[in-house]
Amino acid sequence: MTVGEVLKASTEFLAGKGVPSPRVDAEHLVAKALGLGRLDLYLQHDRQLTEDELGAARELIRRRGTREPLAYVLGEWGFRRLTLATDRRALIPRPETEIVVDRCLAHLAEMQAPAVLDVGVGTGAIALAIADEHPGARVTGIDASADALALAEENAERTGLADRIAIVRHDAGGRLPGGPYDLVVSNPPYVLPEEIDSLEPEVRDWEPREALVGRGITEAIAGAAPAVLGQGGWLVLEVADRGADAAVRLLATLGFGDVGRFPDLAERDRVVEGRWGS
Repeated sequence: MTVGEVLKASTEFLAGKGVPSPRVDAEHLVAKALGLGRLDLYLQHDRQLTEDELGAARELIRRRGTREPLAYVLGEWGFRRLTLATDRRALIPRPETEIVVDRCLAHLAEMQAPAVLDVGVGTGAIALAIADEHPGARVTGIDASADALALAEENAERTGLADRIAIVRHDAGGRLPGGPYDLVVSNPPYVLPEEIDSLEPEVRDWEPREALVGRGITEAIAGAAPAVLGQGGWLVLEVADRGADAAVRLLATLGFGDVGRFPDLAERDRVVEGRWGS
């Protein structure tokens, strides 16, 4: 089969499995199997695949057909300026979380060596992006999951940022460690247990449930943050779609000032922040 024929057959297969973007996913996966960029697929459209290449492509397409997330099948995913290893140990970094990093960097811009705590470090996406884009930042990432911590450590090594962040096992359900911090940031589990069955199979069946589903965790983190924030320190939270109103009220009730909300690229309010002691 030629590259073009494999792309066509793969697209049809994935479409039949209900994959939302079958052509794009097929391009990513066939390119991965062949060690090419997506543009190269079209430059080599009529090239015949070897048996080994065809077998590698079929296996990746088969996995995606089970609705395993594209990022897990590829084994890596882009987040801001970084390419991170991705697998079932942690949630896949998402575009709305890049907005969280934007807000963090805006607050840290005038500080030479800010202390930052990332609660629920997962792949390390937020912590590593802050360390990458603010060279003076001293970042600590915590998580209750040993598997997520191991993945975050791998990504710290992969990105060359291992000497710039500390990764610590800690359950954020109680007190937060260390401090004082200039900024505490978190993308906590905010899908309610009764909502899980309504999610796409890629999320519902593959991503780690403990990092996805939770009740009251945002409230617990917000309530614990004042004890570790320095005067004028910021709390930045990613919140559920339609969860911004409740988060704004929560921060105001806890005594945070300068409380604000910010939209993602789809114009949905997904980031809520407040300043302690302002």
